[in-house]
Amino acid sequence: MNTTVSCELHLRLVVSSESSLPVPAGLRYDTADPYAVHATFHTGAEETVEWVFARDLLAEGLHRPTGTGDVRVWPSRSQGQGVVCIALSSPEGEALLEAPARALESFLKRTDAAVPPGTEHRHFDLDTELSHILAES
Repeated sequence: MNTTVSCELHLRLVVSSESSLPVPAGLRYDTADPYAVHATFHTGAEETVEWVFARDLLAEGLHRPTGTGDVRVWPSRSQGQGVVCIALSSPEGEALLEAPARALESFLKRTDAAVPPGTEHRHFDLDTELSHILAES
């Protein structure tokens, strides 16, 4: 049986050192995909942008800078509050988002309760995943 953990939160898109914009977002963790967190960023009335992060990357980013390439995550402070900065890079552009650290930490604790870190392999069905990949070929 698969379990899904979800969280709705409000991020800030950093536009400049003096300006940011609100970005509603949803995080979803499914035990059927135990290594990943799926993020949906609501960028307009009907528009969304989807990203997939390694759960470990987000968890480590709560405490220290981590990640290379397209996704980097690090702890910081903004307006006196703990935030987690998430820098995204793609061919379409770059974005720097600030997530409330407490909300992200609470979400990750709930994912840890569903699948404790280090036990992901017990929830990952390699044979099923390989059959999906081979069927697409």
